[in-house]
Amino acid sequence: MMPKIILPIRFGLAIAGALIAYFLLLSVFGLHIYPIYSLFNGAITGFGIYEAIKYYKREKGPSFEYSDGFSVGLVTGFFATIVFTIFFALYAGNFNPNFLEEIINRWEDTYNTSLGSMIFLVAIFGFATSTVLTLSFMQLFKQSWNTKSSKKQQK
Repeated sequence: MMPKIILPIRFGLAIAGALIAYFLLLSVFGLHIYPIYSLFNGAITGFGIYEAIKYYKREKGPSFEYSDGFSVGLVTGFFATIVFTIFFALYAGNFNPNFLEEIINRWEDTYNTSLGSMIFLVAIFGFATSTVLTLSFMQLFKQSWNTKSSKKQQK
């Protein structure tokens, strides 16, 4: 059985790799400056977190606990967010310095947004998405408190 931290790192790297590949694919077509396409990032992140929790639950079997599954999902999403945010900072700061102007000018010319605030937003969005998705998926994976005897009593 692998240590609990290895699984989130492995799945987090896979999620981050998929997010980076998706971002670079969008940039090939010039679509990376449209924030609407970032909605698919939630699907990529969600799939990875779901698979990490599912794999962990299968590995633990009957000894699977809510708190362990929650921590696996959260660490997976947070690790992926950190890796993607580092990539985003390098991309926006070094590889494509005009990216920030391109994405901000899509909304308004009067905003003076710094690279740091944009990186902070990317990280916050990733952490929030990871938290919400982990909480949602754990509703699917947690053990039900409903027992057959209580169902019979309700009838």
